[in-house]
Amino acid sequence: MTVCENVLESIGGTPMIRLGRMDAGLGSQVFAKYEGTNPGGSIKDRAALFMIRDAEARGALKKGMTIIEPTSGNTGIGL
Repeated sequence: MTVCENVLESIGGTPMIRLGRMDAGLGSQVFAKYEGTNPGGSIKDRAALFMIRDAEARGALKKGMTIIEPTSGNTGIGL
């Protein structure tokens, strides 16, 4: 079991799941990346974390600033 010190550490590292019924007879294996284990249940958690870290690295986002995201979708949840 992986133990995370904070919620940011839990983003990414999502499991791959073999879709055995889909690859039957294909001569290859089919896998899916299960992003539902991210805190917001979506791949958008990865994008949100990248955007924030990138903005911090460029100096565009500094401590105490507010992020405004005009969406009710998964990107907004991730942020």
